[in-house]
Amino acid sequence: MENQKTFLVIALAVVFFLLFQAWQAQNAPKPVTPATSTVSKAVSPSAAPVTAPTVSPSTMTVPAAVSQAMAPARGPSVPFSTKVFTGHIGLHGGDIQNLGLRAYPVASNNPAPYPILDTSSAKLTTQQSGFLGSDGQLLIPQFAEEKPSSDTDSPIVLKGKAGPLTITKTWVFQPDSYLAEEHIQVTNSGTQPWNGSYFDQILRNDRAESHMFMSIFTGAVLMHGGNFSEVSFGDMRDHPHTEAGPGWAGMMDHYFLAAVLPAEQAQHVQVYARPSGSNYVAGVNTPLPTLAPGQSTTITQQIFLGPKQQSRLAALGRGLEQTVDYGWFAIIAEPMHLVLKWFHGLVGNWGLAIILLVIVIKAIFFYPSAISYRSMANMRKLQPKLEKLKKECGDDKQKLGAAMMELYRTEKVNPMAGCLPILLQMPFFIALYWVLVESVSLRQAPFILWIHDLAVPDPYYILPLLMGISMFFQQRLNPAPVDPMQKKIMSALPVIFAVFFSFFPAGLVLYWLTNNVVSIGQQYLITRHIMAAKD
Repeated sequence: MENQKTFLVIALAVVFFLLFQAWQAQNAPKPVTPATSTVSKAVSPSAAPVTAPTVSPSTMTVPAAVSQAMAPARGPSVPFSTKVFTGHIGLHGGDIQNLGLRAYPVASNNPAPYPILDTSSAKLTTQQSGFLGSDGQLLIPQFAEEKPSSDTDSPIVLKGKAGPLTITKTWVFQPDSYLAEEHIQVTNSGTQPWNGSYFDQILRNDRAESHMFMSIFTGAVLMHGGNFSEVSFGDMRDHPHTEAGPGWAGMMDHYFLAAVLPAEQAQHVQVYARPSGSNYVAGVNTPLPTLAPGQSTTITQQIFLGPKQQSRLAALGRGLEQTVDYGWFAIIAEPMHLVLKWFHGLVGNWGLAIILLVIVIKAIFFYPSAISYRSMANMRKLQPKLEKLKKECGDDKQKLGAAMMELYRTEKVNPMAGCLPILLQMPFFIALYWVLVESVSLRQAPFILWIHDLAVPDPYYILPLLMGISMFFQQRLNPAPVDPMQKKIMSALPVIFAVFFSFFPAGLVLYWLTNNVVSIGQQYLITRHIMAAKD
C-alpha cells in the first residue's frame, strides 16, 4: 500500500469520525429510566412538630397540566446587580426573569451582557417556581419586595401569598459567584392542613446554536442518583423524564449552564425534563412536610447561572463538571486543557497558547513522526523505480502489485511503517479538537489582526486558505502516487479541506495549520537528509 493512500484514508477517517459524532449526538436514542416515587423527610424550623408528608401521586409526578399552564412570567420586577450578574426578579413567582453575564458580551461587536435568562429573546430561557398541592392545584405566589435597598450586596427579600400559603423568598447573591442562593419559607396561613411540594425549573424553547460539522449539545441535563444524562428536546417530547434524586436539573447550550441545585441533604427530590406547551422545562420537585395551620417549613437551594468552566464547576462538586463534554478521549483532553490554560497564563493570548500546545504535542510525538517521515522519504527514493515498474507491467495490476512488493522487500522499505505513528497520534488530535470546541475561554478570544473571535469561523477565510496551501506543500514532500486517479484525488485534497475547514472555528483551523507547518519542517529535514544519501 502506498503512503499516499494511507494519508488519504486517515484524513478522511478523521473527518468522518467527527461527522459521525455530530450525527450521533443529534440522533442517538437516550435511555429512559423509570421514575420511582419518594417522600421527603424535611423538618420544619418551627418549634411545633410537623407530621411526615403524605404526598399524593399527582404531586410526586409533576403533572403535565402544570407544565402546560406555566407560561413565561412578565410584569413588575426588582432589579439587581453584582460583579458578574445584572438582572431582574419578577414579582409574579419571585423568580429570575432576566439575567445577563457581565463578563461575557453578546458578541465581539456587542458589549451587552450575554442573556443567559431572557423572557423576550428569541432564545427564550427563564426560571420558574411554584407550589403543587396534593390535589394537583398549582399555586404561584404574587410577591412584593419587603425591604427595597440600593445596596447590591444586600439580600432581596420578597413576601407574598399563594392560596393558603404565606411565602417569604430571599435571594442572596455573592459578589463574584455564579451561584444564586434561594431561601423559601412557607407558612400555612389557612385553617386546614396543607400537603404538597415545591418545584423550581428552567424553561426554554428549542432554539439551538447552529454549528456546521460540529456536535454541540443543547437541551436538558439531569443528575439523579449519581447518574448524569443529557436529554435532547426531541427526547423530552417523545419520552418525558422524571427521575428519583438526589440530584439536580438544568438546561445548557454550547458555553453556558442554568441549573437548579437543591440542598445536598435533600435525598428525596425528583428531577425532571419534559415538554411545556411549545417549550421545554428541566427542574427539581421537592416534597414538603404536611403543614398544620400556622406551621412553617423552609427550603434552601441554589441556582447556577454561568459559563461551563470546568475548573469552576468541579470546585462546586455534584458532577456539574460533566456538562463539559470532551468526548471519547476525555482522559487525554482534560490534561490538554490544563496545559492550554497554563500557556495562556504565560503569553496572555489564546491563539499563541494553541500554537504552543501543538508544538508540545508534536515534540512528544517527534520520534514516531520521524519513523513515518523516513518511510515516506524512502518511498520517494523508490519513485523512479516504481514508475519504471508501472510502464513494464502496463494494465496488469496484479503483476504490478507483486513487482512492487518484491521491490519493497529488496530495498528493505516498509510502506506501512508510516501508518502506526499517525494512528497513535489520532486520539490526541481528536482530544484537542474537543478541548477547543468546548472551551468557553475561546469564546470571543482575539488572536491577531482580523481574528477577533477564535470560536467562530475566520471571516475572511485566510486561515483555511493558508491551511490548504500548507497541505499542498506537505504533499510535495511526499512520493507522488503511481495511479493517475490517486494523483488527481491527492491534488484536489488541499482545496477540499480548505473549503471544509472554512466552516470551522478559527481556533481549530489555527491548530491544524500549526500542526501542518511544524510537520512540514520536520518532514523536510528528514527527507533532505535521506535524499542526500541517495546512491
